[in-house]
Amino acid sequence: MWVILGVIAIVATFINLYLYKAGKDYKLAMAMGLSFTALTLCAEYSLVSEWVKREDLSALWEVPNFERVLWFLTIVSILLNIAPVLLERKSKN
Repeated sequence: MWVILGVIAIVATFINLYLYKAGKDYKLAMAMGLSFTALTLCAEYSLVSEWVKREDLSALWEVPNFERVLWFLTIVSILLNIAPVLLERKSKN
């Protein structure tokens, strides 16, 4: 599930950037990109929670690797989604 939500978040982020570049209203796409990023993180947390409940230690060994990737991708998602807002403010000044 987290993979599907992550792909939707990536697509929404690119739609956000495209709409900004085209000069159209991008704020709904920005909200969708950030929302699906949050849902992806929740889905990943649920997956890890299930591993803990089942005491699946072999799966839990991979969690530290996922953590770094999730932090990086979340930061990139936030920056890409708010970039149009920052660029719009910069062009107004």
